[in-house]
Amino acid sequence: MIKYILVSATGGPGDDVVFEAAYKMARPFEAHMEFLHTRVDVTEVLVSMASGGMGVGTGAMDQVTIDRMEADAKVLQTKAQLAVETFCAAHDVRFGVTGPEAGVTAAFTAETGSISRWIAEHGRFADLIVVGGPQPGRESAREAQEAALMESGRPTLIVPAGTAENLLDTVVIAWKDTPEAARAITAAMPLLDVAGRVVVISVDEPGARADTADQLGRSLAWHNKATTVKHVAAEGRTPVAALLEEAHAVNASLLVMGGFSHSRLREVLFGGFTQTVLDGIERPVLIMH
Repeated sequence: MIKYILVSATGGPGDDVVFEAAYKMARPFEAHMEFLHTRVDVTEVLVSMASGGMGVGTGAMDQVTIDRMEADAKVLQTKAQLAVETFCAAHDVRFGVTGPEAGVTAAFTAETGSISRWIAEHGRFADLIVVGGPQPGRESAREAQEAALMESGRPTLIVPAGTAENLLDTVVIAWKDTPEAARAITAAMPLLDVAGRVVVISVDEPGARADTADQLGRSLAWHNKATTVKHVAAEGRTPVAALLEEAHAVNASLLVMGGFSHSRLREVLFGGFTQTVLDGIERPVLIMH
């Protein structure tokens, strides 16, 4: 059961979509949403600029500039907290809750420093992490995704703009007979239990056993009777293209998949199949590595 959800609160565009998705995940389980905002550490930024060969050190910046950066960080934190409080009030969610209570509850936490560090650290204690999708020009969005997926060890829901009204209407499982896919299904099981329907999609590949998808379907039917299995022929398409097209065809509201591994560290999740899904994300994706 999902009872504790970590939610990224950046104070920037896209937060409203992330908040809505987190609430839709929390509501069926009366879960707690812990909203996390990471405030930039101005000193850390200056040191990074200096070590990066940009010729900038703390002495090269006047105090007025440093004060402005600090003020901007404070404004963004205030904006993030106000957005969370406004959202909770609009959805009748009790805010400021620090211990177990009945119903959907929420709290706001602010940390200073690296978003990667804090998403990973807080995320390790969560049943689910919810972050925004790719945002052009905002490297912090990708950093949050990478930290959640690669460093937390917890299931992560990545939410793009235009998310469906009911995330649990049609849950599609991208099935491949791998430990990664099996772990993703285990992480998503509370959601599969209450989904309107579950569709297991298996893309036929040379050398792969087609019957494992059918075995999975029979197993999941014990959790959700509205489970079906679809075998998809690539027909000249890449496996990921075939999967995404079929997910679109069945009107998937949520895609569940494993973070399929590659050899290089930075490509463990953000390369090949998984990278293609995230780069072209049109619907929420739940990934477990």
